[in-house]
Amino acid sequence: MYQEGFEEEIDLSPDIDLLTNNVYTGIEEELDDESLQQMQLLLQQQYAQQEIPEVVKNFIIYFHRNILENNVYELHGIYENSFNRLTEKFYAKTPWPEADFIAPLVNDDQVFLTLYRELYFRHIYSKLTQTLTIEHRFHSYENYCDLFNYILNSGGPVSLELPNQWLWDIIDEFIYQFQSFCNYRNRLKNKTKEEITLLRENVQVWSCYSVLNVLYSLITKSRITEQLLVSKHGGDMIEAAGEYGSRPLYKMLGYFSIIGLLRVHCLLGDYTLALKMMDNIELNKKALFARVTACHVTTYYYVGFAYMMMRRYADAIKAFSHILVFIARTKMYHTRSYQFDQGDQMYALLTICIALCPTRLDENIHTHLKEKYGEHLIKMQRGEEGIQTFEDLFLYACPKFISPIGPNFEDPNALVQSIEPHHHHAKIFLAEVRHQILIPTLRSYLKLYTTMGIDKLAAFLDIDSSELRTQLLIVKQKSRQQKWIKGTLLEGEYVTTSDLDFCLKQDMIHIAESKVGRRYGDWFLRNINKFQDIIAGMDFRN
Repeated sequence: MYQEGFEEEIDLSPDIDLLTNNVYTGIEEELDDESLQQMQLLLQQQYAQQEIPEVVKNFIIYFHRNILENNVYELHGIYENSFNRLTEKFYAKTPWPEADFIAPLVNDDQVFLTLYRELYFRHIYSKLTQTLTIEHRFHSYENYCDLFNYILNSGGPVSLELPNQWLWDIIDEFIYQFQSFCNYRNRLKNKTKEEITLLRENVQVWSCYSVLNVLYSLITKSRITEQLLVSKHGGDMIEAAGEYGSRPLYKMLGYFSIIGLLRVHCLLGDYTLALKMMDNIELNKKALFARVTACHVTTYYYVGFAYMMMRRYADAIKAFSHILVFIARTKMYHTRSYQFDQGDQMYALLTICIALCPTRLDENIHTHLKEKYGEHLIKMQRGEEGIQTFEDLFLYACPKFISPIGPNFEDPNALVQSIEPHHHHAKIFLAEVRHQILIPTLRSYLKLYTTMGIDKLAAFLDIDSSELRTQLLIVKQKSRQQKWIKGTLLEGEYVTTSDLDFCLKQDMIHIAESKVGRRYGDWFLRNINKFQDIIAGMDFRN
């Protein structure tokens, strides 16, 4: 194991500066610029290695050895525990040493250095956001290009093995940085001329096409779609794996890319294509995504959100409820805080869905939702007054949407004309909410009667009869939704999701119980004699 202790380093910066000056003073006329840069880099590497704590040097050497040996078990501990401990101890507020400075420690192994840079830039994105520059964004993109080119274009399967958690985090972070760059690029306000020039001249960096190309290429190379189809029909996945798909690296990267595309298409607002990506992945079973908790949570979050935006609220409620129960049961085992944040967002989305499609929930989920969002739920039942609550919850809990194309850098008005993508999608969602804003009020009146004149109800609501007819038709239409029964996630049957049914005949509204209500009523009538016998036999004196 690498050495856990290190001795305090001596500050050698004055000596290094003096050495550098002496070297350059004597020979700067004899060497060209390239040679001078190489010599300067060499001296910087020597100085940087003296600055790196000994325990970190030993860790990097040990890390490199396990990468070479494909020791997945040890790499899991290094990635999940050791790297994070050393980050907290030495690099909580500063970046890790740059890859060029540690290169001599690992014999300039470019594969390891590419993986190291992936961790290096991820640390900056997550812990040092105040120091994040456009150069960091560009260099991180270039490093991902190097990594995926090595995996996809090496002339055959590479002999690299990594833990599933790291493979998921590579795909997850790749999409996160793409999302972050798109939002950064579209916010031209307060950017310097140099930044705008760099963005204008490098439109291919973090382009939507390049990101989608990587994810689809990983799926194709791994033949994961064919593997899942074989498994879905009871076969062995290895039958369709091929040369690349038989390797765990390619298989899991391909699989995680499917979940990644579910996310990307949701970020772009194409919810049908997002769910289409999941055609060969079955939910509610021991699927591969369940091996990594973060992947498990992400899958249900985006499936639920896609259903919600497609107005399939019953399916969205089922997806959110399922994963929230899972999170509640495994909370003590979670090691990453963002999983809790996403869980809280799903409670907010679940509140929206319940407001639009009242449904019975798991008791624990209902209790937690009532504690956290009970007041919001009440406000959302108040007609037009509740619109702001819908918007607040949506903006808090929705994904950070992206625009597939950048702004027009030649247009001087782009600064004031650009609309944030999440506000655009919120506007679309709120238009749907406004269509059914009177439904809660209508339901509350209809539940009190078995028959009711349309003029009487119109008087209660203070609207004219023709408007009420329109609203009653909306209630009927919104009470029927496409609901998943079997097959792919996009399939489903149209069913009644409301506990209230009614018909309109000759200006008279006839209200009836739904099938669910009648089932409970019939069951109670069949068993009423049993209840009477039980009550009669009870001794209430004690």
